[in-house]
Amino acid sequence: MLILGVDPGTAIMGYGVIEQQANKLRALRYHCWRTKAHTPPEERLLTLYQEMTELLSEIPVDQVAVEELFFNRNTTTALSVAQARGIVLLAAAQRGVPVFSYTPLQVKQAVVGYGRADKRQVQHMVKALLGLSEIPNPDDTADALAVAICHAHSGHLGLVKKNTYF
Repeated sequence: MLILGVDPGTAIMGYGVIEQQANKLRALRYHCWRTKAHTPPEERLLTLYQEMTELLSEIPVDQVAVEELFFNRNTTTALSVAQARGIVLLAAAQRGVPVFSYTPLQVKQAVVGYGRADKRQVQHMVKALLGLSEIPNPDDTADALAVAICHAHSGHLGLVKKNTYF
């Protein structure tokens, strides 16, 4: 099974495609998309949408796992992340690819075994679980791979929350 993990954002959107065969995980492709600062939001979203649809055209993923919105103090950031997350949902829905959501706590629990793990611990486990030579950079890329790993570890347990927004 091919799983696309996404860490949504409008400035940087991390993505990672992993292959799951039984209990083995392998990273196939991972990086991030960046949009230019001071670009109107609609242009940033268009760029992200185009990148996302191009990736989904190139790699026929079976499922998409996306991090749920973590609402902190900065409402402006939360709104832009929600818009970027909508791009992911739209692009996947257009191709009939099911989307599953995970909270940051669930991702940390699935990858590290501890829901309060720090970013560095998650990054090291992503590297170890996927047999990578180095920690994926930037952080958004490692986070996207962590979301994909979370889905791979959680999918068979019936713990996944399929998006039902529409």
